[in-house]
Amino acid sequence: MRPTTHPATIVSWVCRLVAAGVLLQTLYFKFTAAPESVYIFSKLGLEPWGRIGSGVAELVAAVMLIAPPTAAVGAIMSLGVITGAIASHLLVLGVVVRDDGGLLFALALTVFVCSAIALVLERRALAPLVRALRRPARHIGGSSRLPATR
Repeated sequence: MRPTTHPATIVSWVCRLVAAGVLLQTLYFKFTAAPESVYIFSKLGLEPWGRIGSGVAELVAAVMLIAPPTAAVGAIMSLGVITGAIASHLLVLGVVVRDDGGLLFALALTVFVCSAIALVLERRALAPLVRALRRPARHIGGSSRLPATR
């Protein structure tokens, strides 16, 4: 495997840290039931479990983004979580939520772009996972052949 070039490594780290920083910063509001978070998830019909669940997913994604061996998977998870947030803004909440001037939407777009860049730069780390998913399943207790049907 060819090592990532130095500038690409720097860009990857910056993007991963920015995305993880935004995700981690929002956890305080989600886990303390800040009025803004409660409002958002109530409007989506997902209060309180959607708020707590998305907070847990964002925490896991942020930690995985920061850890080099799991950065690519963290970027995929981050993209999934933040795509849901962007869709919520576009379909239900609106770009501006409670007179925030579109700040939450802009932060969501920032996380999306940074995670996408990180995924592109860290994509080679996904090769072992892809190979593992392509392998035929091995069955416990013998043959992997299915029984003949009548």
